[in-house]
Amino acid sequence: VQLQASGGGLVQAGGSLRLSCAASGSLFSISGMAWYRQAPGKQRELVARITSGGSTNYADSVKGRFTISRDNAKNTVYLQMNSLKPEDTAVYYCNAWVVNFKVYDYWGQGTQVTVSS
Repeated sequence: VQLQASGGGLVQAGGSLRLSCAASGSLFSISGMAWYRQAPGKQRELVARITSGGSTNYADSVKGRFTISRDNAKNTVYLQMNSLKPEDTAVYYCNAWVVNFKVYDYWGQGTQVTVSS
């Protein structure tokens, strides 16, 4: 599984951005996809995830502001980020996981999101 993330950038507080993650490779094996983020000096944290069945989960800090969705025809997962805050500034990483007796994680390159106050 290969993942290509895009869509980061610089935005003012209150603005919006949409991140995209295009998957290729053994797509049939993917159990779900997610977005993580890592701010300077902090650990990587889960932002949102969507399973192959369409179930979604969000970090409490982004509930009501971020939406994860997928376009199966394009093998792409999106993260729509609204009402952005300076504390959302981080490198965002796309993740896919495969369950085959154990969990295998695949990562895309990070994309920088910077929210100015």
